[in-house]
Amino acid sequence: MANSAQARKRARQAAKANSHNSALRSKLRTAIKAVRKAIETGDQAAANEIFKKSSKTLDIIADKNIIHKNRAARQKSRLSAAIKGLSAPAAAQ
Repeated sequence: MANSAQARKRARQAAKANSHNSALRSKLRTAIKAVRKAIETGDQAAANEIFKKSSKTLDIIADKNIIHKNRAARQKSRLSAAIKGLSAPAAAQ
């Protein structure tokens, strides 16, 4: 346990920040799962709407340095490609 007042305060601050960051990471995972679920249903319009909301969440969390900006960009790119892939098989048939 922390011995000085400064160390006790830093421990309190770290616990508070960890709790806040954990909540944001959970929100991020939920947003990504929502898009993947919409993609699995096969409805491209609904998936696009959910993707727009989720990409905003990704950007906000990346701006707060909870995840790296490149990771957010990579996830958005992959989700976007999956949504675009929904229309490709329909056009081929």
